Amino acid sequence: MVPVATLPAAAILMGIGYWIDPNGWGANSALAAFLIKSGAAIIDNMSVLFAVGVAYGMSKDKDGAAALSGFVGYLVVTTLLAPGAVAQIQGIDPSAVPAAFGKIENQFVGILVGIISAEIYNRYHTVELHKALAFFSGKRLVPILTSVAGIFIAFVLMYVWPSVYGGLVHFGEGIQGMGEVGAGIYAFFNRLLIPVGLHHALNSVFWFDVAGINDLPNFLGGQASIDSGVAIPGVTGMYMGGFFPIMMFGLPGAALAMYHTSKAKNKEKVASIMIAAGFASFFTGVTEPLEFAFMFLAPGLYVVHAVLTGLSVYIAASMHWVSGFGFSAGLVDMVLQSRNPLATNWYMLILQGFVFFGLYYAIFRTVIVKFNLKTPGREDDEVEESGVTGSKETGELAKQYLKALGGHGNLENIDACITRLRLTLKDSSLANEKTLKALGAMGVVKLGSNNLQVILGPLAEIVAGEMKRIPASEDLSAVKLP
Repeated sequence: MVPVATLPAAAILMGIGYWIDPNGWGANSALAAFLIKSGAAIIDNMSVLFAVGVAYGMSKDKDGAAALSGFVGYLVVTTLLAPGAVAQIQGIDPSAVPAAFGKIENQFVGILVGIISAEIYNRYHTVELHKALAFFSGKRLVPILTSVAGIFIAFVLMYVWPSVYGGLVHFGEGIQGMGEVGAGIYAFFNRLLIPVGLHHALNSVFWFDVAGINDLPNFLGGQASIDSGVAIPGVTGMYMGGFFPIMMFGLPGAALAMYHTSKAKNKEKVASIMIAAGFASFFTGVTEPLEFAFMFLAPGLYVVHAVLTGLSVYIAASMHWVSGFGFSAGLVDMVLQSRNPLATNWYMLILQGFVFFGLYYAIFRTVIVKFNLKTPGREDDEVEESGVTGSKETGELAKQYLKALGGHGNLENIDACITRLRLTLKDSSLANEKTLKALGAMGVVKLGSNNLQVILGPLAEIVAGEMKRIPASEDLSAVKLP
C-alpha cells in the first residue's frame, strides 16, 4: 500500500489540471500542462514505485536500504529483460523477441522484485563480513545481494515471463471480452477478497498495466480506449465508475440500517461508529471500517454487499456512466475527476447512488431483522461493562492493544497497511479478540496459525508505529483494558 498511497497526489495534480483545461488537457494552459504532467510523472512510473514501495513497506524496520535495494533489483531485472537485451543474450533477431518483454516494466514485476528485495533485507541486513570487507557488512550488503538476485530473477523470467504475461492477458481479455458483465464480475470478487486483503492483487490486473487494461492510469491520463482508431467514450474507467454509488451512498445506507436495528441501549455507541465509518466511506472511499463492522458478524450480509457492488458496476458500465479515481471512489475523487475528459455522464452516478442508498437500507434492515443477525449493537449481552474504553491518546491506545495481544514477547512482527495492523504472533491464543474489539477494532482476521490482522481504520499505521516505540522492557501491568 505504500506505492498506492502516492496515487492521491497524482489524482489531485491531474484533477486540478483538468479543471483548468478540460478540453485541451494542457494544450491551452501552461499551468494545466504543468499540473497534468506532474501527476503523470507518478502514474507513468508506478512499476518502479511498486518495487521501491513494496521493498520498503515489507522490510521489518522500514529502512531506506530496503527501498534502495528494491530500486536496484528493479533496474537489473528490467534492463536484462528489455527486448534488445533479450535478443542479444539469446542470440536471436530483435523481431523474434516475444512481445511480453516489451511490457516488462509493469507493476507485477515491480511487486515481485519488491517482495524479494524485502526478504533479502530482512534476512541479511545484520550480517557481519570479514574485517577486510567490513565496509560492506549489514545494510550495505543488501543492495549487492539484491543485484545478484536480480540476475537470477531475470534468468527465470526470461523463460517464464512470456507464459505468465500470456496468462494474465488471457484472464484480463476474458473478463474484458465480457464487457459490462465482466466489469460486474470483477467488482463482485473485488469485495469478496477484502477480508484477506487480496483485492489489491485482483485490482492490479484491471486498474494497472499488468494485462494491458490499465484502467486507472488511462483514465487519469485522458487516454480513451481505441477501436479502429476511434476513441470510445464511457469505456475507460468502467472498472471504477460503479464503485462511487456503493462507497458514497450504498454503504452509508447500510450503516443507517444497522443503527436503526441496534438495541436501544446501544444506539449511542453504534451511532458514533457508523457516523465515523459512513463519513470515511462517503468522503474518501475508505470502506473497510464499515465493512468490517458486519463482515464477520453477518457474513451472508457481506455476500449481499458483494453482489450489490457487482450490480452497481455492471449498471454504470452498461449505461456509460463513468468516472475514475486516484485513491478510491469517494466524494473527493468524484469532484476532482468531474472535469476529466473521460468522465462520461458522471453526475448520473449520484442519481444511481440515491437508488443504491435505498436498496442497501431496505435490504440490510429487512435481512437483519428477519434473520436476527448480530450486527453492531445487536450482540448478546455476554459480559458486564467494565467502564474502560480505548484511549483517545494514541500512545496509550497502542499500549492497550499491545497488552491485549499478549505483550512484546508474543509479537514477532508488527506491520500495518492503510487500515490494518498486520501481526505475526508466537501464540495466537494470547490475543484477546473481545478486548481488541472493545478497544475500537472493527474486526480481527486470523490467517493461518500465527498471523493476525486487526482492523483499525486509518489509525492503523499510527498505532503500529507507537507499538514499535514501546520498549520491550516496559511493564504493561498497570495498563487498563476493557
